[in-house]
Amino acid sequence: MSTILSDVSPLELGRRLMQVRELAGMKQAELARRVTWSPAVLSRIESGERPLSADELKSVTDAIGTADALQLSDVLGRDWQIIPRPPLDHPDQDLLWDAEQTCRRLNALRTDPHIRPAFERRFAEYVEDLRHTCNLLLRRDHQIAVVGPIGIGKSTLICKAANLEVPTADGRAPVPVLEVGGGGITVCEVHIRTGREHGIVIDPCTDNEIRAHVTDFAEHILKSRTTSESDELGVNPDETLGISREIERAIRNLASLKVKREKGRDGKTVRRDEAKELAHTISNVREYVVEVLARMELHRRDRRDLRYDSAYGKSPLAWLHYIFEQINNGSHPEFSLPKRIELVVPDPLLGTNDLSIRFVDTKGIDRTAARADLERHLEEPHTLALLCSGFNDAPSSAAHLLLERAKQVGVGNLETNVALVVLPRPTEALAMKDEDRTRVQTAQEGYELKKEQVALALEPLGMQGLAVSFFNAFGDDPAELRSFLLERLDKIRERFRSQIQETTRNAATSLENHEKEQVQEVLRAAAGMMRTWVSKSSTVPPLAGSVQESLMAQMRTAYASTIRATIRREGEWHNLDYGHHLGFGSRRLAVIALEPLVKGFTALTEVMEVNPDYQEASNLIQQCRRVLDVAFEELLRKAQIMGLTLFKEALKLDPSLWLNCEQEWGQGSGYKGRVMNWNSEWFGAQPRRELEEELRGMVTREWEQVLARLSSLLDSDAPASAAA
Repeated sequence: MSTILSDVSPLELGRRLMQVRELAGMKQAELARRVTWSPAVLSRIESGERPLSADELKSVTDAIGTADALQLSDVLGRDWQIIPRPPLDHPDQDLLWDAEQTCRRLNALRTDPHIRPAFERRFAEYVEDLRHTCNLLLRRDHQIAVVGPIGIGKSTLICKAANLEVPTADGRAPVPVLEVGGGGITVCEVHIRTGREHGIVIDPCTDNEIRAHVTDFAEHILKSRTTSESDELGVNPDETLGISREIERAIRNLASLKVKREKGRDGKTVRRDEAKELAHTISNVREYVVEVLARMELHRRDRRDLRYDSAYGKSPLAWLHYIFEQINNGSHPEFSLPKRIELVVPDPLLGTNDLSIRFVDTKGIDRTAARADLERHLEEPHTLALLCSGFNDAPSSAAHLLLERAKQVGVGNLETNVALVVLPRPTEALAMKDEDRTRVQTAQEGYELKKEQVALALEPLGMQGLAVSFFNAFGDDPAELRSFLLERLDKIRERFRSQIQETTRNAATSLENHEKEQVQEVLRAAAGMMRTWVSKSSTVPPLAGSVQESLMAQMRTAYASTIRATIRREGEWHNLDYGHHLGFGSRRLAVIALEPLVKGFTALTEVMEVNPDYQEASNLIQQCRRVLDVAFEELLRKAQIMGLTLFKEALKLDPSLWLNCEQEWGQGSGYKGRVMNWNSEWFGAQPRRELEEELRGMVTREWEQVLARLSSLLDSDAPASAAA
């Protein structure tokens, strides 16, 4: 054990010993007395200042005497060679060790010169699968991304769940740390994570990003809001020109261009807009932008983080609330316009030390939910995406669209990694009526009725089993919300565990059966059935549709102001990102073409599994299905990257689209339609059709590799051991 001890730092070992002692309910002084050490020596060991020998470690663990203490000795004696060594406090030590030992046995047999090639490839697939899934389980940092419309209450939900509320002096309800006004007030995405102390960190916008925001602001101020212009945009006057009210507010504060209300000579309140007063002296957009940027003094706003100090005279959470409000509003003299704000708190979020949890308060959805910053959260294996809806419209159109689009591009694991959180206002649940039109008696009964309606609404997507929770911030117990979130995170981790257990079990069966002659014929028959599917599925169907379909669909529903904003930024705008939609469109084309084939293989293997004639080949069948699923997911990911890369490069090399669309601004009504026509013309041109052919060629080549990978497990030279 002394050799293995050298692989573990004294700090990690000391911390684990302290955890084990505390779990045993033992004081440091008591443990020191039992091992006849001074408390000072034990303190130095637990702080990592003094290393331990193997004999000393045994004395300490024997003195503690719990199962955790005895397991620690076993864990330290393990020599990890294939799976990365898990931290000493990882709760799945034994499961990961089983996987490590299985991988060693598989690798040892793979080197046996008598093992046939197909069987060796099957063992290699098992090892690779175990490595991948063990890495998922080893990682214990998870995100909870809260997604929903502007003003739905996302920030309040997060602060209630994370216990981040500031007591008020007048005894009213505590104020959430992220609360700085009405709905839709966060200027950017906000993260909350655990750290050593209270603090705040920002990722500032780049100079180009700030200049684009200020240009939007300048046009917003300088352009007259005539009836014809409002008609052209097709939106309310307050929503024109692509400037959100939170960005406008921040720019005004950064540049000290306030809206003031003063008493006039007649005693009436007069509204003075300093930004508009400045516009009376500058009519040129470029000059106005230069003036605003100069007033912002960005060269002085170079601070990126701030830590709490008791000298501030506020409690830590009250200080966080105050500083967050200043930075978010653009009122802090040392901080620039943020692209992301990160709040750091010392207490573990959701009260658990087993996982490192990060909350993500996403930018509120306005008009369209089809955004890259939102959809990526539904694809991350360690992220729990909470789709927030109001009570009466649950599931909201935004939540429905996100789920629908995820299904369209073959995103898996939605039922474990996504949940719907319904945020009712007081009395909404009690207004529910059952089938005989009788009002419910309790809010819980109203929740149950609404849950049935949600399941019915999601049934066309095959998502009727989606987890649903209800949380009324004005009356429901936050502890129930925390329990729900921890339960969903455990579902994600349980999926990792189940996959490791299944792969380990199947691999072990394969190892046991690899020399059994009696199973060879069954395996050959099963392999023959699946080889028939491979031969019939070798041709990729035509990619029906166009890469730009997703982009054009979102342009039809977007505000004209949003289209204007993305054209100015050459397609890189969070509300309408060309690259994201082109990648999405490419992946969707691959799904439409190939998913029916994959589903056909799944159906075939499920029928074979329940057939008694193929019982001894069940492990081979399961492995083939797993390999196809993983390989197909890799193909879709590559198609998405390929589409994004091909078309973004083409847009950079041929900026004519941006130039033509830019010239349409200010040319009268119909701006949105004219821009869409330019897009249709650009994407329909021969060079872009050639890019789609290149995409099709890539998908065809990748599909051939997928089938080759599957076929390698079905070669006729595979012995009976293929039962893996």
